[in-house]
Amino acid sequence: MKVTDSVKNVTGVTVGTSTAGSKAKAADKSTGAQPSSGATVTLSPLSSQLQALQSQISTSSAFDAKKVDAIKLAIADGQFQVDSKKIANELISSVKDLLQGRNSQR
Repeated sequence: MKVTDSVKNVTGVTVGTSTAGSKAKAADKSTGAQPSSGATVTLSPLSSQLQALQSQISTSSAFDAKKVDAIKLAIADGQFQVDSKKIANELISSVKDLLQGRNSQR
């Protein structure tokens, strides 16, 4: 099993890439016309929320990178040992929490 980052950073977004737009750009280049500077883009409130969340996530550490590297190395060396008792206890605790959540909704 390979352990990799599941979150990718998106640094750039291209807006308005269509065949018609590409043809217009090509025509502008051939005639020497300058693109109009009056174009505006308005982001939805959801988009603004997503951008705020992205900046929060990028500044916080979601996991301990050193610990992840140590676990990767232990797995690669065949020295990683699973504590089945701890896993079972955490699984039972998680199920209890889920069941309590269902009971409180009724």
